Amino acid sequence: MAQLAFIGLGNMGGPMALNLLKAGHQVRVFDLSAAALDAARAAGAIVAASPAAAVEGAEAVVSMLPASKHVEGVYLGDQGLLASIAPGTLVIDCSTIAPASSRKVADAAKARGIDFIDAPVSGGTAGAAAGTLTFIVGGAADLLERARPYLSVMGKNIFHAGGNGAGQVAKICNNMLLGIHMAGSAEALALGVANGLDPKVLSDIMVKSSGRNWSLELYNPWPGVMDNVPASRGYTGGFGSALMLKDLGLAAEAATAAGSAIPLGELARNLYQLHCQDEGGLDFSSIVNLYRKD
Repeated sequence: MAQLAFIGLGNMGGPMALNLLKAGHQVRVFDLSAAALDAARAAGAIVAASPAAAVEGAEAVVSMLPASKHVEGVYLGDQGLLASIAPGTLVIDCSTIAPASSRKVADAAKARGIDFIDAPVSGGTAGAAAGTLTFIVGGAADLLERARPYLSVMGKNIFHAGGNGAGQVAKICNNMLLGIHMAGSAEALALGVANGLDPKVLSDIMVKSSGRNWSLELYNPWPGVMDNVPASRGYTGGFGSALMLKDLGLAAEAATAAGSAIPLGELARNLYQLHCQDEGGLDFSSIVNLYRKD
């Protein structure tokens, strides 16, 4: 079993680190949240006093951080982790960030003889807990094979999207579509309810019809329709609306850089921008509250 470092123990990172522990790996962790560190310690992780202490002697480093600025801040600069990580170490960044930021860190890692891949994930907090995440990997194929034993205990599906940054591009495209169909599902449900339909009945109809999509089938946004999703617990504990807004912003940046039109992506971004003025801390399925008359 390997000695690993894990940086970032949020709603996604915490369960992912726990699955590495369950697989028998020794995991040294760091996070700014004392509560997250306490939970990791209780599960058997070694709590480090700093990110540099966490990566000391690690065979591989896994990070799960909120945004580009956090990833660049953690890894780059004289005090960044790349200055502390030994050459030959494998770094697996599972954050969803701008492709340009990911490539910037990858280039800096390569200059120090450190192996780096971007491996953003899909599957939500339930997938993180169950170890059924999808990993979308950017980087050299041989580095993916080195990472596969670790990724396979945290996820069920592993895709190689291409070179460094390609994982981020694919993840941004996926999350843009997720934001679009969540907003559309919420709108359709609200329309049905406003016209007297039961949201559970309407959901069952659409899931078996041409409107079927992941948001309706596995992550229904209407309260009381589905158990064990954020809508059934006050929109807590899932993928935050502010994070969805961040990802839609990344899609807009990528579209501008490529000269690509994303009118629906921009519309979804505007809707989440409006929604986040009041409910940015709630799960992204709470976008349904924009439409509900009650």
